[in-house]
Amino acid sequence: MTDPAVQLTNTSKRYGDVEALRDVSLSIEPGEVVAMLGPNGAGKTTSISLMLGVRNPSSGGARLFGMDPKNLKARSRVGVMLQESGVPGMLRVSEIVDLFRSYYPAPLPTSEAIAMAGLEEKAHSLVKDLSGGQHQRLYLALAVCGNPDALFLDEPTVGMDVEGRRRFLEEVGELAAKGRTVVLTTHYLEEADQLAQRVIVIDHGTVIADASPAAIKARVAGKRITFTTAAPPEDSQLAGLPLQSRVVEDHRVRLLTNEPEGVLRELFRRGVPMQDLEVSGADLEEAFIAMTHREVHP
Repeated sequence: MTDPAVQLTNTSKRYGDVEALRDVSLSIEPGEVVAMLGPNGAGKTTSISLMLGVRNPSSGGARLFGMDPKNLKARSRVGVMLQESGVPGMLRVSEIVDLFRSYYPAPLPTSEAIAMAGLEEKAHSLVKDLSGGQHQRLYLALAVCGNPDALFLDEPTVGMDVEGRRRFLEEVGELAAKGRTVVLTTHYLEEADQLAQRVIVIDHGTVIADASPAAIKARVAGKRITFTTAAPPEDSQLAGLPLQSRVVEDHRVRLLTNEPEGVLRELFRRGVPMQDLEVSGADLEEAFIAMTHREVHP
């Protein structure tokens, strides 16, 4: 029987009087792509740190490929991209990747790791000269250069532009398709929806949901109405409508309701101009907000 890639068993973590994680048990199988979601301070990063042996649990235990996370055999099988990363600025991209790959028993060629991160044109640049988004891509190259069986990505696309995020997601998707285990934390819920087979939602240090993205979204009743307008609607134009939530950003309006037909009828009656009108099921962000009662702020 194959050991889980990652396992937490009745695991808790305290920082003084603060209980960051409380009696969490979960298991991630080899080849699974799992997104861990939660508001800031919910316990996501603490969970990743315990899985990797970077921090010790206050109680309970963590296993990595059936071994102690501090075991070098276990660590040689993982690639990690944490929020708190840093590498010497006076080394070139190719030099730092070559250094990191030397720590692993069967690494990827340096050029392949750099290409996977989309940094071919920066291979001979100094690390200090990279932009914020390019730094993030360098950290991806360092995470994959050891040809890992499991990849841990903690808020990996922060600071990336739209094109950088798109390419990053494509590369991670290809790694997942090759059977790699991927554990991802992110505030960009569309990333989780696109990549993950399974979503674990953590709030106040406990797991409040663990299911597929479709099952998570199915927990939210209602339909999402979205449209654009020439000018944001006035409060009076949306007043009194049976809405579960509403978001108005510039000229884009997003409404969540259990009565989409009635809402649309009333919007037309009130003369609200609408273009690019769409009616669909709730998305992962709305499900997240409904479960945690907190908005998402990337």
